[in-house]
Amino acid sequence: MALHIHEACILLLVIPGLVTSAAISHEDYPADESDQTSSNDNLIFDDYRGKGCVDDSGFVYKLGERFFPGHSNCPCVCALDGPVCDQPECPKIHPKCTKVEHNGCCPECKEVKNFCEYHGKNYKILEEFKPSPCEWCRCEPSNEVHCVVADCAVPECVNPVYEPEQCCPVCKNGPNCFAGTTIIPAGIEVKVDECNICHCHNGDWWKPAQCSKRECQGKQTV
Repeated sequence: MALHIHEACILLLVIPGLVTSAAISHEDYPADESDQTSSNDNLIFDDYRGKGCVDDSGFVYKLGERFFPGHSNCPCVCALDGPVCDQPECPKIHPKCTKVEHNGCCPECKEVKNFCEYHGKNYKILEEFKPSPCEWCRCEPSNEVHCVVADCAVPECVNPVYEPEQCCPVCKNGPNCFAGTTIIPAGIEVKVDECNICHCHNGDWWKPAQCSKRECQGKQTV
């Protein structure tokens, strides 16, 4: 009799545990945060392949529609295989261009240099200037400087001088030539000593003078 009572007590202790575990289900407790996060990650996005095109900002364009993708300044057409973009042959930028804009499909020159630079100085288009007494220059519309150097004629004297702001030498005392070491003016006969009379060659001022001897008028001895 005592044995049967002991077994009955054990059975009563086990039954409540079975009832409790069977009565509790997962629906009575909310899901973990990790489970909720994983369920939100499985979002389904629309697939526009073969239906349209999407630009960098997410805007959708229909097939055959022209648009400007964010990565290109040239227009594109939405096709089945994706955007088909124009790639035109852009004109060359002027080498003197100082301001270029890239807002359009092709780069565009907005400002061309309108001056010439010569020896560190700037000159306006068609401006004339003299960088030196022997040079005459002009700033051309091509932004290039064209200069002409003066071609000086041979001076008509043996002692030419250079005046300030003048390119070619000048004969301040007129044409002349050498008679030995003496400079004599051209156009007249000059008695250079007691026995010689000289004159300059006509036109050949750099040649020595032509001289002729005359009767010497020396002092007679007594």
